[in-house]
Amino acid sequence: MSSSYNGGINISLFGESHGKGIGVVLDNLPAGEEIDLDKIAAFMARRAPKKDGTSTTRSEKDVPEILSGIYEGKTTGTPLAAVIFNTDQHSGDYGNISHIARPAHADYTGFLRYKGANDPRGGGHFSGRITAPLCFAGAVCAQILERRGITVGAHIKSIKNVCDESFDPVNVTAKQLESVKTRAFPVISDTAETQMREVIANARENLDSVGGIVECAAVGFPAGIGSPMLDGLENIISQLVFAIPAVKGIEFGNGFSCAELFGSENNDDFTVINGEILTKTNNHGGILGGISSGMPIIFRAAFKPTPSISRPQNSVDFKENVQRLLAIKGRHDPCVVPRAVPCVEAAMNIALLSALLRDPKI
Repeated sequence: MSSSYNGGINISLFGESHGKGIGVVLDNLPAGEEIDLDKIAAFMARRAPKKDGTSTTRSEKDVPEILSGIYEGKTTGTPLAAVIFNTDQHSGDYGNISHIARPAHADYTGFLRYKGANDPRGGGHFSGRITAPLCFAGAVCAQILERRGITVGAHIKSIKNVCDESFDPVNVTAKQLESVKTRAFPVISDTAETQMREVIANARENLDSVGGIVECAAVGFPAGIGSPMLDGLENIISQLVFAIPAVKGIEFGNGFSCAELFGSENNDDFTVINGEILTKTNNHGGILGGISSGMPIIFRAAFKPTPSISRPQNSVDFKENVQRLLAIKGRHDPCVVPRAVPCVEAAMNIALLSALLRDPKI
């Protein structure tokens, strides 16, 4: 099983949802970088379950224990390893369905790939629980990026058919990106929050779930970073965003909407502002030919509805090869999107730092 990313920095995620612990190892971090553990805790707290009805009731403190790579508050340059011990598993919720394929989960495909040897409890290594160490890695990278004048932020763009305002693709600022992080429910519009909470509450009451879209932006990232074709910025960002289990799609800038436009509408005119070459619009999302243009980098990631729902569903027992009616127990998010916002930021942080460190000019 490969749960590693190898780039300017390398990360390897490990553990299972109901195992003893989960964690991450980061290689190639620059030495001598100060790491504020309180900032890491604040970042990870944004991913933690809330007591407002929008998430699971599973209670995990998600306090990372750093095993190596930081000495006297600074990175050593050697591998940084951290583990988060699981403390609130209800493994019995999965005993009667360990070989029944939960719709939209990786139970069946994982069984095939690992010949039945994988840990099925709570989704095992396929679980959204593994985004906790991903957030730890992203929180570390965020602090290194910030010292280089780069800020990453994200918000809920939509839940089901309720939409929030969008980041201004040309003029979004670091202050605005930081501001949305302080909100318990990460949206720009108060009206959108009220409506989204209502949609989530209705899904929970109906024993169902909903999905949505997270919009993420980065400002301060220098122009000229990245590579064409297979090593482009979009490629790196996408690979890491898809480490978040519920992600099913990603688009940069205008994304799929550009297919409906003429070239004259979609092209971004170049201009010079205070001696800097920029574009008047930002339909390209800050990346051209896999290389940063100097404009804000903006993308949106689509999240599927939480697949674990309490309604009875038709499935199969993949060991006995017979039809089964499935009733899923356990504690699950009626919508993963609010908790996914810092996960998306984490993926972006890792990708951007990795791209910076691979560039020979840096």
